Amino acid sequence: MKTNNGSKNRSHRDYRNSPHSSSGTLRTRETAGSFRITDLAEDERPRERLAEAGAAALSKAELLAILLRVGLPGENSVQLAQRILDELGGLSGIQRASVSEMCSIHGLGPAKAAQIKAAIELGSRLVREQLEERGAISSPAEAAQLLQLEMQGLPQENLVVLNLDTRNRLLSKETVYKGSLNLSLVRVGELFRSAIQKNAASIILAHNHPSGDPTPSPEDIALTRSVIQAGKLLDIELLDHIVIGNARYVSIKEKGLAFS
Repeated sequence: MKTNNGSKNRSHRDYRNSPHSSSGTLRTRETAGSFRITDLAEDERPRERLAEAGAAALSKAELLAILLRVGLPGENSVQLAQRILDELGGLSGIQRASVSEMCSIHGLGPAKAAQIKAAIELGSRLVREQLEERGAISSPAEAAQLLQLEMQGLPQENLVVLNLDTRNRLLSKETVYKGSLNLSLVRVGELFRSAIQKNAASIILAHNHPSGDPTPSPEDIALTRSVIQAGKLLDIELLDHIVIGNARYVSIKEKGLAFS
């Protein structure tokens, strides 16, 4: 078991001291049936613009239109894409929505909804992969960034443990509990099982609030205190407990709650 000294003076905001669109006006050619991307004027076709200028040059609606390929009579694919974004509340809304919820939007069927969900998930996994490759987690913001996209849209509470080595590098990420977090239901010892197996020097807890509000509850704070005490006995320090909401997070350590 690795030891973990000198943690008393650690900043609440930094783990490094631990020893361990819109699409614009469109010119379209009307057809008797659905509008296709090819119905747009040549200089406004998203696929062609992506090939010439790169994906970053396109609006969210234009990128989504490439996945949709076709629109509706009187509504081209870019306009349909913009309506989908508006009705679902942007990309984060698409991520949170189920396929059946997406299919309630006029013009969006199960096949296209599944393609869009798959594309969003690929983007989320790319971000997580890049963060995991960066190395040490040195702040609450970095820990939250690693988990935000994955956890903010979950329909029930998930409790995740990040196991870290002596340099705060990520050893593993484990989902250890699903359901309402209650100290009487969560077995604190289970939270350290993977940490012991990985010979971790410290851990970070994180869980989501399906309501979207990341304000820590009294139960969250009580659980944090229990994990801190158990970690002292095992010589595995709890660096922080992050609560994930919709596009927001709260660090219980930064708030000065539970950690002395």
